[in-house]
Amino acid sequence: MPGRRDQVLGAAIKVLGAGGLRGLTYQAVDKAAAVPAGTTSNHFRSRDLLVTGVVAHLEALDARDWKRFAATPVAGDPEALAGALARTVQHVLGPARHRTAARYALALEGIVRPAVREPLSRARESMIELTSKWLADLGSPAPREHCRILFDYLDGLIFHQVAMPEAEFDPEPDIRTVLSAFLPSAALDRQS
Repeated sequence: MPGRRDQVLGAAIKVLGAGGLRGLTYQAVDKAAAVPAGTTSNHFRSRDLLVTGVVAHLEALDARDWKRFAATPVAGDPEALAGALARTVQHVLGPARHRTAARYALALEGIVRPAVREPLSRARESMIELTSKWLADLGSPAPREHCRILFDYLDGLIFHQVAMPEAEFDPEPDIRTVLSAFLPSAALDRQS
């Protein structure tokens, strides 16, 4: 069972995802967390500290989820990697959609606040580090560069699906196509 601080941070992410930074108030978070008035301000004495806490909490949740979705062994298996990436995309667009919307709000805030941008960048870099190792194992001649391109593609795919959702959405065939551009031709079947 999460502690009160985690409960407040989870609620703050939902508030941020639903109403953006303008909607992120102590009162809104207290209400969403179903905690007594003043609980959020007791844990986070300023709005900046609340935003910083939300960013750190998102980073931890994303790392946990990525490890869970990548738990299927993917080393040397491009099909497993495509499946892990597709499951991750479906998760961030489904059960974790509020976190995705919150992350976009924070990314925009990060344009003017390095304290927000830096942890978001750090989280992305840690995922790139792990995934580029898998691309190297699969034969990518430039795994880190290819991984950055792959993540840029996934970011765009997720953004478009959040902003203009398609009813019949299956990310795996296109993920397989992108991966096939980086890997030896025999590594991944190009069929969708």
